[in-house]
Amino acid sequence: MIIRKLFKFENAHIVRGCSSVKCRSSVHGHSYKVELLFESNFLDNGQMVYDFGLMKQNMKDLVESFDHAITLWSGDDAEYIHDMKKHSARWVELPVSPSAEQFSRVIFLMIERLLSLTTMVNGEKEVKLHSVIVHETETGYAQCFKEDAHSKLMGRLELKDIVFSEAVLADFNDAHLMTKLQEGKTFTNPLSV
Repeated sequence: MIIRKLFKFENAHIVRGCSSVKCRSSVHGHSYKVELLFESNFLDNGQMVYDFGLMKQNMKDLVESFDHAITLWSGDDAEYIHDMKKHSARWVELPVSPSAEQFSRVIFLMIERLLSLTTMVNGEKEVKLHSVIVHETETGYAQCFKEDAHSKLMGRLELKDIVFSEAVLADFNDAHLMTKLQEGKTFTNPLSV
């Protein structure tokens, strides 16, 4: 069985190297919709694959870390990166260009890692992240599966290379969330949310 949870965020970026002149040469924004799809052959004690209420904690923080922020590619012009960080409290720097495709990979890696480090306490079994869909517009989206998230052909992507500004980190319920993910610290779901 597959379940889906939808999140939303507003974000600005430039996608260097793309065909569209407007997208590669001007800062612009989108109203993103992110679908997290989970799968399992089992149901928990509440007859669910995974309680949606549990997703409103760390998973929500990770996806919404991009909200009202500018996303930067670490390979972009150093002066541009410096200026954007200087003039925006909320920024995220990625080792890949912030296209919808790469957003879906980044989010997949973060959620997959969180899920793998989480101890589940309500009878959940074999819950896996099936895919992540990032809608950049009403008519266009990218869908990432596990093999895409870990593909070297699509650009090297590691959690340690994702950098959040202090303002973004301050909005997390757990300010050390990314550090814990990067270091492999475990999480335990609450019995009640």
